[in-house]
Amino acid sequence: MRQPIAEDETTSGLDRGQRLRYKLRHNPSLLLGSVVVLLLVAVAVFAPLLAPADPNRAFDDGLNAFGQPVSPFTSHFLLGTDNQERDVLSRLIYGARISLFIAVVANALSMLFSVGLGLCAGYLRGPIEVVLMRCTDLMMSLPSLLLAMTLTVVFQPGLLTVIVAIALVNWTYLARVIYGEVLSLREREFVEAARAVGSGAIGIMVRHMLPHLLNLCLIYFALNSSQIVLTESALSFLGAGVQPPTPSWGNMIADAQQAYLTAPWLLLCPSICLIVTVVAFNLLGEGLQSLFDTRVR
Repeated sequence: MRQPIAEDETTSGLDRGQRLRYKLRHNPSLLLGSVVVLLLVAVAVFAPLLAPADPNRAFDDGLNAFGQPVSPFTSHFLLGTDNQERDVLSRLIYGARISLFIAVVANALSMLFSVGLGLCAGYLRGPIEVVLMRCTDLMMSLPSLLLAMTLTVVFQPGLLTVIVAIALVNWTYLARVIYGEVLSLREREFVEAARAVGSGAIGIMVRHMLPHLLNLCLIYFALNSSQIVLTESALSFLGAGVQPPTPSWGNMIADAQQAYLTAPWLLLCPSICLIVTVVAFNLLGEGLQSLFDTRVR
């Protein structure tokens, strides 16, 4: 197997921008994932401009002569209509807005909690470490989807409830990773030097340790976004997530069960969007992991 080439052997004499461009050219996962994610973000942001119609509008010609949804690429419905005479393309576009909004907000909330907990447990040690890590182990032992569904059912399903529920069940893994990294960082020379000059625990964690964790957090943000999109779709599919008539890929798949034989595009279109989004975020995360690595193939 070909061994990785050290970065200084291939990029010596290049400035920072040239080294970054070199890494990007040799990182197809990052390029492909970034392009697809950016396109998805653009679709979500400009959904009102891109969607051909209101996603909840029922058209008078939304059913054919047999009372079934209109097929794709016919009439003026590019991806056809659903059982309730609504434009499928418009609902897919607005569904992307819902999925990405939940992924970003829930991811940010869970990351704030996990980074803070991992920093405190790894640096302060002692009883604080024991309590926080045992709580983390307890949460990791619970099935995340079942716990999220329980929370959404108890506190009334809706957009805000879904965001909070997903954030509460998706912080454990990163907290463990941050905890391990902080255990290593707290023994480094720059931390000991900061401690020697009288810096407090909060100052050391925020000013000296946190910058070393940003790359890890960025990688995790991309990878965890795919998991959150799947979780949100699963909750909506089970009726515990985003509630109709608000379009979500999950509840679109659930509605398609009634007509998957006569109108298979109702199942295929949101499923393909979901698969592309998950794969794109995974590629982006893997590409970022390679980009931040000190060795370049």
